Amino acid sequence: MQSFEGVIYLALYYGALALTAYALVDALIRPATGFVAAGKLTKPAWAAITALATLVVFWQGPMSFLGLPAIIAAVVYLVDVRPAVRGLRRGGTSW
Repeated sequence: MQSFEGVIYLALYYGALALTAYALVDALIRPATGFVAAGKLTKPAWAAITALATLVVFWQGPMSFLGLPAIIAAVVYLVDVRPAVRGLRRGGTSW
């Protein structure tokens, strides 16, 4: 039987891992032209940032020295970049 703190840490670990993995998958499926049209970093840059964030959380956990910046990077992608890229339709116009 695990302690309460262990259960909380596992929940944080899997939640952070799911968050960063979701950001990575979303960055990979968005069209590359949308990133440039929205005035954000390029698709390969965001794919690399979110992939690195996922690997850091997977290897070191969310409570490590690099874990918090990794989670912050994924959150920045999800709340800033994703809505801007998602709002663009094919052809570069927004509706």
